[in-house]
Amino acid sequence: MRKRGRMILLLAAFRAAAQTPPAAQPLTLGQAEALALRNHPKIAAAQNVEYAAGQRVVEARSPYYPSLNAEITGSQANNLARIGAGTLTDSLLFNRQGEGLVLNQLVTDFGRTSNLVANSRLQAQAAAQTTQATRYDVVLEVNRSYYSVLESQALVKVAQETVNARQVLTDQVTALANAQLKSQVDVSFAQVNSSEARLMLIRAQDSLKQAYADLTRALGTYAAPVEYQLVDTPQPSAPPLDTETLVGQAIQNRPELADLRLRYEAARKFEAAEKDLKRPNVNLMAVGGALPYLDQNPRVTPEGYEAAALNVEIPIFNGHLFSAREQAAHYEALASNQRLRDLQQQVEHDVRSAWLTASNAFQRIPVTVELLGQARLALELAQGRYNLGLASIVEVTQAELNVTQAQIENVNANYDYQNAWAALQYTLGALR
Repeated sequence: MRKRGRMILLLAAFRAAAQTPPAAQPLTLGQAEALALRNHPKIAAAQNVEYAAGQRVVEARSPYYPSLNAEITGSQANNLARIGAGTLTDSLLFNRQGEGLVLNQLVTDFGRTSNLVANSRLQAQAAAQTTQATRYDVVLEVNRSYYSVLESQALVKVAQETVNARQVLTDQVTALANAQLKSQVDVSFAQVNSSEARLMLIRAQDSLKQAYADLTRALGTYAAPVEYQLVDTPQPSAPPLDTETLVGQAIQNRPELADLRLRYEAARKFEAAEKDLKRPNVNLMAVGGALPYLDQNPRVTPEGYEAAALNVEIPIFNGHLFSAREQAAHYEALASNQRLRDLQQQVEHDVRSAWLTASNAFQRIPVTVELLGQARLALELAQGRYNLGLASIVEVTQAELNVTQAQIENVNANYDYQNAWAALQYTLGALR
């Protein structure tokens, strides 16, 4: 019997363990940022584009190296036939088999290839800046989602405290009404207030679940939302006072601006390369091989062959193709420069706007603290007056509503400032 009792207890323990939800995984803001940087598909995509741009540098450099091809040719023709149309030559056609090597080497194109290499190298550097900008975007989204979860958790706590406080008031008024000391009107007011608090709690809990879903998406790791146990972050310091210094920092550090600067330089190099199309090309060509079989009687050609030549190609006229390509590249470079100017102006605007938002959010924090203290004091006074029969239930419920609103304002002000601080750091190119 004892053995059977132990088995029953053990089975019950296993069932209890299976029904107990797993503890939430703790997660700091730094860990969340590192997780997103390691796993987010946007960053992986940007890195692959960067790697592809790096290979285009190798592609642009390839003319500096010789190209060597092996060729094997076999032909069949009727005896003593000659080419009679489609060419200026009248070479004999023979049944033959030949194999050999063909080598081509660029000697000089007077700067076109070097400009194309510089263009591709600058494009690769720009792609690296795009990857960095993508990292900033991901980190900013992680910050926003992280603070949204913390704010939603704080609002759920406020809603739960409101539910508890209003339920206490409802119980108190109900007891007084049962003792014929208060009217049923007071009970109805208290119950309405309590129901509103429960609705607020339901909405806050729903917002919290949505915030967890947004955080999971920002991390780029799981398909299903994960409810992490987040660690609150310390309040940032006050925003700097000198906005012009911040603007200069942003102009220097923003990867989007560095990207467009490099693309503008790349466009200028490509314009120079298109201009070099009008210059001559000098190429070295060499061939060598063997003719082990030749249906020729008597045979008048040797069994092996080799030759080398230097070819100079001088463009004269091609229907204005090269000049049109040069002008098109010139206008593309001008357009790239204007895009750079436009983004620089946008960055300056974003820095000033983010600074104003952060400053306003920071100034709201002490005001909401003062407001919350006054609202709590007013609630205590209203509760005391109601207990003494000097005030109506409406005054108490309004005071409770004021406390709830002040708590919500205080929570919003704190996390609005943390969000605004992260946005300001993003505009400065200093988020991570």
